[in-house]
Amino acid sequence: MSHINANPEPQERHDDGRPRAPRAVVGSHRIEEEIFGRAFDGRVVRRIWAFVRPYRRQVAISVTAVMVFTAMQLAIPLVIRYAIDDGMAPDAAPGTLALIVAIFAAVIGVNYVASRLQEGVTGRVAENVLFDIRRQMFAHLQRVSLSFMDKTEVGRLMSRLQGDVNSMQEFLESSILSVGDILLLFGIVFVMLWLDWQLGLLVLAMLPVLFIVRVVWLTRARAAFMAAHEANSITNGALAEAIHGVRAVQGMDRGGLNYDLYADLARDNYRKHLRSSRMAQVMVPVVDTLTGIAMAAVVVVGGAMVASDRIEIGVMVAFLFYIQRFFDPIRSLTMQYSVMQRAMASGHRLTEVLDVEVSVEDAPDAVALGPDDDASVEFRDVTFGYDPNHPVLHDVNLSAKSGETIALVGPTGSGKSSCMALIHRFYDVQKGAVMVGGHDVRDVTQESLGRHIAMVLQEPFLFTGTVMDNIRYASHWASDDEVIEATKAVGAHDFVMELAGGYDAMLDERGGNLSLGQRQLISFARALVADARILVLDEATANIDSYTELQIQKALQTLLKGRTGLVIAHRLATIRNADRIVVLQQGRVVEEGDHYALMDRNGLYASLYDKNYASFDDLPNNFTQEQRARAT
Repeated sequence: MSHINANPEPQERHDDGRPRAPRAVVGSHRIEEEIFGRAFDGRVVRRIWAFVRPYRRQVAISVTAVMVFTAMQLAIPLVIRYAIDDGMAPDAAPGTLALIVAIFAAVIGVNYVASRLQEGVTGRVAENVLFDIRRQMFAHLQRVSLSFMDKTEVGRLMSRLQGDVNSMQEFLESSILSVGDILLLFGIVFVMLWLDWQLGLLVLAMLPVLFIVRVVWLTRARAAFMAAHEANSITNGALAEAIHGVRAVQGMDRGGLNYDLYADLARDNYRKHLRSSRMAQVMVPVVDTLTGIAMAAVVVVGGAMVASDRIEIGVMVAFLFYIQRFFDPIRSLTMQYSVMQRAMASGHRLTEVLDVEVSVEDAPDAVALGPDDDASVEFRDVTFGYDPNHPVLHDVNLSAKSGETIALVGPTGSGKSSCMALIHRFYDVQKGAVMVGGHDVRDVTQESLGRHIAMVLQEPFLFTGTVMDNIRYASHWASDDEVIEATKAVGAHDFVMELAGGYDAMLDERGGNLSLGQRQLISFARALVADARILVLDEATANIDSYTELQIQKALQTLLKGRTGLVIAHRLATIRNADRIVVLQQGRVVEEGDHYALMDRNGLYASLYDKNYASFDDLPNNFTQEQRARAT
């Protein structure tokens, strides 16, 4: 008996020597987006400023408040200095100390008001800007072409709408405060040198040490932050994958192995976040140490200068206050550097989304389809490909007169669903024209085209909300009676009334508390209440059992009466009722005619019928001969 992999690779082991479980999935191990960009990107700042511009008055108020707050921070030690040297001097004039105390109280009051004002206004401006960004991104994503959505991961878009916007929030809220830090830093340097240039230079001598520490720290901290971000993304991906695939996990008894794999990822995530947390705190003890050294030096040197009457004691006390504040803006600006880098990277990704080209737009002279326009559909020499270099449809010509039902059949990949997408103008053709109501779809407004066409897809999408709201989703103007009438017409009224709350029953995400057949019936009712002139059924009955299909066949006849129907179906009952059948193969029309004519031709349609449509296997055993005849 042969053995597979007779010479296996050495098994990986944990740090403590335990054998590591084989890596078998759980989450992506790729990080495809940088979290750090350039410290300053002029293009990104200009784009973000476009959102800030409407609030420039509030920004001016906030900057003014920051400047006043900084001035008060610089004034407090000076007031204390004069209180010691002048107010408490033996020869001080009566009332001098009281005046200085009053000035000190006024400075504290102004400091408090400026602080509250700049924090409050800055926070509101940041929230307003982020609200505008989110709103514009959402509106833009509702308009972008499906070709963009086809090649963009939903998770990445959610990351940009949430994570990147939150990074911008952090930057916007702290950027104005950074202006205050810079002003405070230069102000402290100026005042210290003005009070006594020798003591001032003594304090500034600490800066080269801080600069060297910062350069060494920044490289390692950035690597630690990147590693923590990567580990967090991998862990979250594993968690999401395990939750979404819980049925498969339980069905294949993978719970234990997945737990071990996730434990490894979580342990690695813990270690890397612990290291990044430590790196983030490195500057705190360094700054505190340098602050202590500077204060000790000022006490020793300044004390000697006071003893020799070279400076007054109030000057030395003011220096001690300034030293306590001197390193705070340096530490804040050091951390702000990373915040700015993250914001530039996030801003770049946000502008990428906002700049996505909307390739399917209304023409400047687009007309609106009205109730008087007919419901005909025609393909004229249509060539189309999701990648223009690789067409999936080649010179397709087909037509459906107003009120006619056309069925599209063909092997998988023959282009049936692509034809349906072009009718609604989800994409634009590369060659030829798709005509609806005698108009090229590129010459009519998309809104009126949506009113003219109703689609029922193979995978019905229901939204979180009530049954009533879901049925009325495409026609919010419809009355409750119209919704109920449409639901009865498709045979869904009975099961809806059995739900707790009836039409007011809440549906879970994607209608998870309904069966697939029930969700499809709801989507049929949605299409019926929209009262569109053209009905597109893209394999809408593929996932419905034969008994449920019998319920909707009669409803479909009512639904299609007076409407143009374009149907992709794998059920013979739907196809045989069509006025004409169009057979597609490899993106080309190869046959056309009614069921009997195509069967007599003994071509591709006859072959497909023999293999797929003539089967009775999915019909219940207790069906009568009459029911079987109706089903086929």
